Amino acid sequence: MTLRDATEADLPAIVEIYNATIASRMVTADLEPVTVDSRRAWFATHQSPSRPLWVACNPAGTVCAWLSFDTFYPRAAYDGTAMIAIYVAPAHRRHGLGRDLLVSALARAPGLGLHTLLGYIFGHNEPSLRLFEAHEFVRWGHLPRVAVLDGVARDLIIVGRRVTP
Repeated sequence: MTLRDATEADLPAIVEIYNATIASRMVTADLEPVTVDSRRAWFATHQSPSRPLWVACNPAGTVCAWLSFDTFYPRAAYDGTAMIAIYVAPAHRRHGLGRDLLVSALARAPGLGLHTLLGYIFGHNEPSLRLFEAHEFVRWGHLPRVAVLDGVARDLIIVGRRVTP
């Protein structure tokens, strides 16, 4: 796999991968598929060097997964903290691609001016919780029953890790 900055031409593949997670009710709080047009403003926020959007591509150039660094809170004192999101295409799950993206994010975060990374993960998403915990993220927050997915109240777990001393 090749890891690179996403381009606007990647946006349809990014949206397709994202939309593939919605039905599971495990990964995102979106309940309906999003459109490429609806994600253009989000994409634009990731053209900043400190908040990149990366895609992992196979040798044929197909986008198989992506990772974004999102602003945690829009105040200057929090500029060194970012929330990361990882999404893997269904055909490429359970092959270590999410782990590889997370490891790359941890290694490159200080060069982006980041000292702290966060993950927002539903409490019932055990695979993602295990992935982050295996890479020394710690549970920093538990928001009980803050999301309702198909009538079921779900917890949100906030995991965090310092990436610089």
